[in-house]
Amino acid sequence: MHEGAAVNPWVALAYLAAGIFFILALRGLSSPSSSRAGNRFGMLGMVIAVATTLIVHPPANWTLPYSWTEVGAAVGIGGLIGFVTARAIKMTAMPQLVAAFHSLVGMAAVLVAAAAFLNPIAFGIAEMVPLAGTDGLYTPVIHSVSRIEMGLGVAIGAITFSGSVIAFLKLNGNMSGAPILLPGRHLINLGTLAAILGLIGYFLTDQSPWVFWTVTALSFVIGFLLIIPIGGADMPVVVSMLNSYSGWAAAAMGFTLHNSAMIITGALVGSSGAILSYIMCKAMNRSFISVIAGGFGAESGGAAAGQAIDRPWKRGSAEDAAFLMSQAEQVIIVPGYGMAVAQAQHALREMADKLKEHGVRVKYAIHPVAGRMPGHMNVLLAEANVPYDEVFELEDINSEFAQTDVAFVIGANDVTNPAAKTDKTSPIYGMPVLDVEKAKTVLFIKRSMGGVGYAGVDNELFYRDNTMMLLADAKKMVEEIVKSLD
Repeated sequence: MHEGAAVNPWVALAYLAAGIFFILALRGLSSPSSSRAGNRFGMLGMVIAVATTLIVHPPANWTLPYSWTEVGAAVGIGGLIGFVTARAIKMTAMPQLVAAFHSLVGMAAVLVAAAAFLNPIAFGIAEMVPLAGTDGLYTPVIHSVSRIEMGLGVAIGAITFSGSVIAFLKLNGNMSGAPILLPGRHLINLGTLAAILGLIGYFLTDQSPWVFWTVTALSFVIGFLLIIPIGGADMPVVVSMLNSYSGWAAAAMGFTLHNSAMIITGALVGSSGAILSYIMCKAMNRSFISVIAGGFGAESGGAAAGQAIDRPWKRGSAEDAAFLMSQAEQVIIVPGYGMAVAQAQHALREMADKLKEHGVRVKYAIHPVAGRMPGHMNVLLAEANVPYDEVFELEDINSEFAQTDVAFVIGANDVTNPAAKTDKTSPIYGMPVLDVEKAKTVLFIKRSMGGVGYAGVDNELFYRDNTMMLLADAKKMVEEIVKSLD
């Protein structure tokens, strides 16, 4: 739609309806019990938005005409790829799938910005003016506001793409989850960001191709540089941050395309992602700037050198764990990334059902940053059909550990470390953690005593008098406990 053109009221109404459905989708996705409805609202909103756009701007009217068959084939192929991917992906791989999807949104923003720059007249963001020194020759001059929108859109989109690719490689194990610290990285990052912003400002006075493509190239580079120094412990923040970036990139391109649905959707995703990033940072007692600066876990003192402390600890068996939990009044299960890696959520649900048969009250305690993306543990437990009313967030259940007979920790390390409350030299000091050490007995499943969490610090919970270590693969240990409960 060209700038200044009248807006069809039915089109505006359709986009408004799509926006309302997107808001309802976000509302639904805020709770596991309403997440299915939230997904349906989101899909319905997207159908309305896409259908309205294609009706208002049919393929035959595009600058490069396409038939409805070709557009339908493209949509069908993309939908089929998405459907097959969603069906085939393991729940443990959901964080890297989310990162991959963010990269696609970022690249889409870059491609739209590039198309608008190469053919601004078709996008309605330029006007033809006489070319100086020529007779009767005209050249397109992009509107000033559109140049800012285009510059910001391509920059945010490129940062989202390259940053998401690095996040995917880290989450998928193709790249080390440890921070990769480049010499002088802060100066390099600040210098690159300053150059991008300076060039976007210069773009207002000179729409030469070299300016646009330099902004694009530098943005790809800074996305790479921003994410490689961020360690695995900060991945929940990175995922939500990239989610926010993808939204702002879409919103910027919505202004370029004069598409209110994209503006609304992008603003919703961008703002919700920013809020989620803030919540994740607060849950780790970290500032957003410190996450972007990277290096969490790269330096630490005492036990943080990557080696476990050589102190006395107690080892237990599946039979010991089964006996203790079967005699308890209440058991609180604390899942972590170790459960995700072992794919132990179904065995865990079976164990909980057995405990209920023995008259034990079972609850699940979820830390906001457990796993590798926001809500990772909730997704895994939902896959195993764990009742929603048994799952509690940190602030809702932390006070109950002191009255709990057994805290059953399965693969959660940093988020249960008491050092966060007592050791001022620890890199996780001040981070809110689950108070599992206050339970009468702590059962902790871990592969071995030699490893540490992603923050690079040993967990002093292992050496408490009320802690019993269950050293084994999480899934195999839980299955053995289930057998012992029969």
